[in-house]
Amino acid sequence: MPTARQWIHRGEPFRLNGNGSAPGFPAILRHLIEQRGLPTGDALEDFLRPKLQNLADPFEIGEMQQAVARILLAVDRGEKVLLYGDYDVDGVSSVAVMRRALRAYGLRPRHFIPRRSSEGYGLSRVALTRCMGEGEKPDLLIAVDCGTVSLDEIALLREDGIEVIVVDHHEPSPRGRPDVVALVNPKWGGGPTYLCAAGVCFKLVHALMKTRRLPDFDLKPLLELVTLATIADIVPMVGENRLMVRHGLRLLPGTLNPGLQALQKVSGMNGRATSMDVGFRIGPRLNAAGRMDVPEDALGILLTDCRRRAEEFADRLESFNRDRQSYENQIRAEALAMLAERDPAEPVIVLGSRRWHPGVVGIVASRLMRQFHKPTFVIAIDDDGVGKGSGRSIEGVSLVEAIHACRPLLEAGGGHDMAAGISIAEEQLDAFREQFAEHVLSRTRDEDRTPRLYVDAEIPLSLLSLDFLRDYELLQPFGNGNPQPVFMVREVFLSGAPVRMKNHHLRLLLRQGLHEHEAIFFGGGELDLPDPPWDVAFTIDRNHFRGRTSLQIIVQDVRKSEPD
Repeated sequence: MPTARQWIHRGEPFRLNGNGSAPGFPAILRHLIEQRGLPTGDALEDFLRPKLQNLADPFEIGEMQQAVARILLAVDRGEKVLLYGDYDVDGVSSVAVMRRALRAYGLRPRHFIPRRSSEGYGLSRVALTRCMGEGEKPDLLIAVDCGTVSLDEIALLREDGIEVIVVDHHEPSPRGRPDVVALVNPKWGGGPTYLCAAGVCFKLVHALMKTRRLPDFDLKPLLELVTLATIADIVPMVGENRLMVRHGLRLLPGTLNPGLQALQKVSGMNGRATSMDVGFRIGPRLNAAGRMDVPEDALGILLTDCRRRAEEFADRLESFNRDRQSYENQIRAEALAMLAERDPAEPVIVLGSRRWHPGVVGIVASRLMRQFHKPTFVIAIDDDGVGKGSGRSIEGVSLVEAIHACRPLLEAGGGHDMAAGISIAEEQLDAFREQFAEHVLSRTRDEDRTPRLYVDAEIPLSLLSLDFLRDYELLQPFGNGNPQPVFMVREVFLSGAPVRMKNHHLRLLLRQGLHEHEAIFFGGGELDLPDPPWDVAFTIDRNHFRGRTSLQIIVQDVRKSEPD
């Protein structure tokens, strides 16, 4: 069973006065703003209502000038250009952003996405071999969402007379800079380090347009693609990320992109778009193609201008997503059975099997990490005994540092602090688990490894209304760095038995005094819930159903009611 979460209030408790508002400004919004340390005055207005005119100069990012000059040289020469991306949402979105811009300048770039299971991440030699065999040798290769650490592979490309630009956001290699014309990566040359790769690509396109303007080219539709990538890659929702996503979400419902129209239709979006919609509806369907080793379909739906083709792509992505869910359920069930045989006091989870699909282990790792609040690696082992694993971590444990600490046991590894990948020989699994556990124990205390739920404010059910929701939505978009507020309510009863839905979800009718409110508890059917009265921790969202708009409660946790 997962460890019970400790509920922690952020800052000073919220105190409701009168009707919950101050002159011209809702009290709950003021509380959340002060609690998050957000700016005041004009800066607060820019945060709540960000404007595109406030986008920073793209040339603040290092080596941007060199990248722009080389791309425009390719335009003037009519060179052969290859766009090389990654198979996740950020990777295919980055390729789509760059392709639309380069085509506007008259280039006809070829594009390539590696296959996850057989070719691995980024500029791998096996992927480059297939890439070069499928078309003419390029004069210029632009690597997006990869390439920063590919020093050896880029050296081979240079030996073959191919120049390279890298547009990326991953951590640099300890070995230094690859031999490229330009490394446009804020984590190397300066600039906003929170951007995803598609965000860096957008900045590059902005720089191109500032240098050589195209009167008929509109940057705004590219924000739709940047929004998908920013949310799906879970980069911090701060600064320009927040600005671009805020406007991208507004554009998505009315998009002219046939692929984005088809994705919204097949995923059941109802003429609106939120971070949750992108993160839990569109993102998984695009990622499913890469996980099932057909990343061309994820890129294809973003690139096509044909409505019929877009609908065909959307149907295939929907099918891949169902397959992904089936694999995920199988792997998770087997992983839980393995965990039942292990010491529950182990500070990490490291599991592997030859039966597991390599494209799905990252999702399972994420679910296990959240369920047990432990740094987790889930590894798919091939017939040759080589494991490819995905890791997810808890606050305070860097997987990048852990991989460096365990490097002698690994074939390869890298990524981000909270999400990373490894290659490992099957016989090294147990040793890796032990060394990974030692690393985590040496850098954390018991309380650091206790799951926490941070509560932003305690409010009564009577405060929840569409007016309340309208004020609250000024804080959107939510994400990493600007988390969705979690509220709590005390002494709640149920007006009827919970209604069980598919996938162990529960529909609840909560009652506090004379006030009732419907709520949904995702996965609540898998938990051993206490008898009411409850304290309920929850988030809220706008729900549209059959032409009716309402405020929806999404339960995050329940506990036996405790005194204030």
